[in-house]
Amino acid sequence: MKVLVTGGAGYVASVSVDAILAAGHEVVVLDDLTTGHREAVAADAQLVVGSYGDEAFVRDLLAGERVGAILHCAARSLVGESVADPAKYYRDNVAGGIALLEAARASGVGRFVFSSTAAVYGVPDSTPIEEDAPLRPINTYGETKRTFEGALRWYGTAYGTRSVILRYFNVAGASERLGEVHRPETHLIPNALAAVEGGAPLTLFGDDYPTPDGTPIRDYIHVEDLTDAHLAALVATAPGDPRIGGAGTDGGSLICNLGTSSGFSVREVLAAAGAVVGRPVPHTVGPRRAGDPPVLVASNARAREVLDWTPRRSNLEAMVGSAWTWRQANRDGYGD
Repeated sequence: MKVLVTGGAGYVASVSVDAILAAGHEVVVLDDLTTGHREAVAADAQLVVGSYGDEAFVRDLLAGERVGAILHCAARSLVGESVADPAKYYRDNVAGGIALLEAARASGVGRFVFSSTAAVYGVPDSTPIEEDAPLRPINTYGETKRTFEGALRWYGTAYGTRSVILRYFNVAGASERLGEVHRPETHLIPNALAAVEGGAPLTLFGDDYPTPDGTPIRDYIHVEDLTDAHLAALVATAPGDPRIGGAGTDGGSLICNLGTSSGFSVREVLAAAGAVVGRPVPHTVGPRRAGDPPVLVASNARAREVLDWTPRRSNLEAMVGSAWTWRQANRDGYGD
């Protein structure tokens, strides 16, 4: 089938594009290139530069290309920016997402996989977090993702849209061809590696949490493990597949957390980075950030059972090691 991948020039989606092509499908990448990289798009994929929020444009694209399914990875995703400028996040993540859904409905595309986030949970009551935990986002980014999840479920009830919602935590690592390049970079592993390379020392936001080493514990998954989940989710959206409409589904949406069910502390990540590189990560300790819970770890039992998904590469050595190898081979990132 032919799959439309929104945000397919970005970190997560570009790795998935490669895997979807390798599985024998065709791919149309839709990306406005504001944060994505043209060079990250596979040569065998068709790149269309534009906005998923342009309903008429996307409707014509879906119909003209005979797209069968959508993998929606594009979004605004900076937590701090979302709080400072909520209008941008509601406009793109919510209004833009509805425009995409309407274009899909008009074009008869009823299969949809959505890259959501653990930010929909906010500060959980317990961990590992189950999919039926209360949704209490504490920032605009998480709220807009929660809102669009709700739209997907209601579109399933009213219009028959078959969707899989994947709530993932921290994605890390690299494939052989593709790695992580963000401006600004807000993720721990690339910032730790940048500090080792001579950048600014990393700041640990608090070392007095009620965890074994005093630093927060977070769940991480390898970007190629996430890609495996995207492929499994696309298969599950097929008409008649019993996994949508069964346990764990709501209005035509199957919801799955993606993580390791264990997690790693900030100090464990720094230790792994130091071991991979061969020298310690320069860092300082600062005050806690407001709203940072001690532990955020996903239960992945449903993804294992329903999607038959297993995080095979999501250990610190594999994630940090692959990220470091890619950085050394691509000193200028994507050169843009």
